[in-house]
Amino acid sequence: MYAFMAGRGFLGMSGQGTTVTTIYMPALKELRLATPPIAEQHEIVRRVETFFAFADRLEARYATGRKQVDQLTPALLAKAFRGELVPQDPDDEPAAELLKRLAATRAEAPKAQRGRKAASAGATR
Repeated sequence: MYAFMAGRGFLGMSGQGTTVTTIYMPALKELRLATPPIAEQHEIVRRVETFFAFADRLEARYATGRKQVDQLTPALLAKAFRGELVPQDPDDEPAAELLKRLAATRAEAPKAQRGRKAASAGATR
C-alpha cells in the first residue's frame, strides 16, 4: 500500500483510458520500489519481533492483573461481612443486637401515610 502511495504520481501518469483509467502491466512493471538493503530488512524484522514479544508479555501481565482485580471485590466484600477490614472495638454491640434494636425502633415509629396528597385550596385545574 505504501509503495503504491509513494508511486502515485508515476501510476497516475501511466493510466490510460477516458471513462475508466486503467494501468496496464507493462507500466506497472516499470514501477520501481525503494527497499532497504537486506541487512536492514533483517534488522527491521528483528526489532518488530522484539516489540511483538514485549506486547505479548504486557498482554499476559494485563490479563493476570485484570483477573486479580475481578477477584478483589468479592474478597473485599467477604472480609467486610466477616468484620476483618478494621480492628473491632470490643465495646461495640454485636450485629444481631443492633438489628434487633433497629427493628424495634422501626416498629415504634409512626407509619407514614401513603396515597395522594390533598390538593391545596387555592389550586385550580
